[in-house]
Amino acid sequence: MKIFIADDSATVRERLTEMLSGLKDIEVVGQAENGAQAIDSIRELKPDAVILDIQMPKRSGVDVLQNIKIGGPTPIVIMLTNYAYPPYRTRCMDAGADFFFDKSTEFDEVITVLRSLT
Repeated sequence: MKIFIADDSATVRERLTEMLSGLKDIEVVGQAENGAQAIDSIRELKPDAVILDIQMPKRSGVDVLQNIKIGGPTPIVIMLTNYAYPPYRTRCMDAGADFFFDKSTEFDEVITVLRSLT
């Protein structure tokens, strides 16, 4: 499974990449630190799943989500954010997110979900 990570925090991108590198059949194929870069890279790389932050420069994660869920086939999208408020959750799920996790309490759920998909 090809994974793309979009988060403005280099630390979060590194931690996710490190965690995913130990999983069988999962490959991180790209990363982006801002929303505009994420949209371009996701279109080019066509990953199976995207791990996406909400707050990023240039385009928000919600903008990226709405953009990559147009047309098909579309990747599985896992929102991973510090902004896990109910209105954000609702907005992301309505826009096509498959999962929505709070970075501070559910970070490891990303791994659980990806394991279940491979």
